[in-house]
Amino acid sequence: MATQVTPENIQAYLKQHQEKELCRFVTVGSVDDGKSTLIGRLLHDTHGIYEDQLDAVKKATKQEGTEIDFSLFTDGLKAEREQGITIDVAYRYFSTEERKFIIADTPGHVQYTRNMATGASTANVAVILIDARLGILQQSRRHAYIASLLGIPHLAVCVNKMDLKNYEQGVFDEIQKEFSEFCKPLHFNEVKFIPISAMFGDNVVHASVKTPWYTGGTILEYLEKVPVQAAINKEDFRFPVQYVLRPNLNYRGFSGTIASGTVKKGDTLMTLPSGKKSKVLSIDTYDGELEEARAPMAVTIRLEDEIDSSRGDMLVKEDNVPLELQRFSAKVVWLSEQALDRGRSYLIKHTTQLARIDVEEVQFLVDLESLEEKPANRIEMNDIGQITISAHNKMFLDPYRKNIATGAFIIIDPISNNTVAAGMVVGPAPEQQKGLKLGAKLPASRLGVTDREKALGQKGATVLITGLPASGKSEIGYELEKQIFDLKKHALVMDPDDGLGRAAPLDGSSPAQTPEFALRLTNSGLITIFTYAMPLRADRAALRDAVGREHFVEVFASASLDECKKRDIRGLYGPNHPDPSYERPQEADVEVDLGKVSEAEAAGAIIGALKKKNLL
Repeated sequence: MATQVTPENIQAYLKQHQEKELCRFVTVGSVDDGKSTLIGRLLHDTHGIYEDQLDAVKKATKQEGTEIDFSLFTDGLKAEREQGITIDVAYRYFSTEERKFIIADTPGHVQYTRNMATGASTANVAVILIDARLGILQQSRRHAYIASLLGIPHLAVCVNKMDLKNYEQGVFDEIQKEFSEFCKPLHFNEVKFIPISAMFGDNVVHASVKTPWYTGGTILEYLEKVPVQAAINKEDFRFPVQYVLRPNLNYRGFSGTIASGTVKKGDTLMTLPSGKKSKVLSIDTYDGELEEARAPMAVTIRLEDEIDSSRGDMLVKEDNVPLELQRFSAKVVWLSEQALDRGRSYLIKHTTQLARIDVEEVQFLVDLESLEEKPANRIEMNDIGQITISAHNKMFLDPYRKNIATGAFIIIDPISNNTVAAGMVVGPAPEQQKGLKLGAKLPASRLGVTDREKALGQKGATVLITGLPASGKSEIGYELEKQIFDLKKHALVMDPDDGLGRAAPLDGSSPAQTPEFALRLTNSGLITIFTYAMPLRADRAALRDAVGREHFVEVFASASLDECKKRDIRGLYGPNHPDPSYERPQEADVEVDLGKVSEAEAAGAIIGALKKKNLL
């Protein structure tokens, strides 16, 4: 029930409204699936339409037998109304007793992919519409992929026009089953399916009596309850400095918006790129001083010591720093009508930093019909691809999948000042990922193994986590890396899944260079964790013999073939992929099964084996 506003409670009402949580959502889908109609229905049924707007839409409605064409509430451009399609991104606002909402209604045509990506870039939720008559189209898959690429955590799949299929449950169930399978590898936290009729308002704001078989709530109910903070990284503190505030000689603070994580008074922070450290003296806001602040709050941080830092620098915690890269891989959505020109420099805007960059290569483009990655050497408007960027100075980045705030950027044409691309950091550039050029003859090192071990305070070691594809090798490897890091030791994961382990192909075979590579890393004093399948015992023995038994720990991730097939999200098992042959280890130091133990317990068992060999 809406609150009755009176002169006595107006201030309290305004304060309550101001403090309501904001949910941003984007509507996506194919042409004529009813996105604009859905938004118009939401606005109308939540009383978010002014009377003059309603009168204007009634007069503009041309559909026979229809009093209100709900799509006209968002299709505001003359060209849109003439063609009956959405071209630009339309933003609308409404609120309920629970939340405030900002809606982005995006185009469905493939030639407006850049518009759709722009509208989706700030969304907490993507609402994708599928026509119940037509089922799942290529455009439906394309938009779900883009929503996933942009890191939107929640997807609401609205099967629209159920009225034209007599509200049949079987139609809804079939679409839900097929699209659920497609969405499995797309990194959504949640995929919610709702049967609706935007035209008649079924399950939009009010529950429909025409779908008694559905009890999952309306679209509005879902939007009022869905978590909107899911995309914020709460673990890694990142504070890009926007402005140095110095109103007098006794006050010097660093102002900006916390991109991710939390900071408290007394925390030790480090400023990048200088590396200087100091403790937090105070956290100031317009309303006063705070003991603690978290993303996405805007604050001014004062430090105990005078540290030279300015706009574009970043404050982080000393034990949790971003990647320091000058060359990196990134996925981009190309927005400009002018294709990428690799012969010129561009500007990159990342958090509060503006730097000059070159685009070294186009690694691949995503085919927006099949979603396959295809080799390419150019990128044009509406293309989505992966490129290698070379910055003119080092940048401090996080992979977009890990931290949206510090993994996103835009590319700017320095001449026109137009934004030409929106980008998402993937990680180090391929050459950096490969590290040593295997097989190359290098000058003799002037440092011995003992010298390196003394400097690092640890012995070098190779940990091989072997097992069938999708047996959990990578999960165990990264948990082991973290536990070793917590022990103040240095470890590195070589994983084919993230590109760092390209010394071993994704099928898990073991080239002859891998033992040499492992030996070099072990002699450098690192604990290197190889999460390679290595199905042949002979290859595993060659690796063990290269580094020596005393520096080698073999771990068998022993999940069964059936369990691996259940865990598989990369399509490694299927009609076009025969079951892999694998020779079970006969003398593994540790055997773990993620079906029986947690990742932490598995890593703990490996820590025990390393300690037993005096490697930790």
